[in-house]
Amino acid sequence: MPADTFVPAGFVPPTTLVTDEFRLEPLGPEHNSADHAAWMSSIEHIRSTPGYPDGDWPPRDGMTLDENLADLRRHAEDFARHSGFTFTVLSQTDGDVIGCVYLYPTASDEWDVTAQSWVRADKAELDAPLADAVARWLVSDWPWKRVDRCGR
Repeated sequence: MPADTFVPAGFVPPTTLVTDEFRLEPLGPEHNSADHAAWMSSIEHIRSTPGYPDGDWPPRDGMTLDENLADLRRHAEDFARHSGFTFTVLSQTDGDVIGCVYLYPTASDEWDVTAQSWVRADKAELDAPLADAVARWLVSDWPWKRVDRCGR
């Protein structure tokens, strides 16, 4: 899908969302080790999170740090092309990676964007607050009004 059909030409995507519990910033290669540790520690928790119905991610057997780095580079390239926007979720307490948010085009005419998110199993209490904060942010600061929250 061409980027200009996902966001309007000239749209400058917001690069941060800050709450008392967490902050979002674009996911990139610099997050590799912490991102890898976060999701590897929570595979079953993430797979049971609404929005991951296909059962393909995260891989049950995980992936190597190099494979994760390639995935983060792909997400950063999508962000640069405005074809998708992935954010790391960082703890306000210690700056550690505690989750991730994915904003990608939807195949359905019913929605403008699909928003998926996950948090580490040890931060499960932030799952709903994260999804709710992102949904509000998308409607207020992004060009979308119809957000597919994947069952949330």
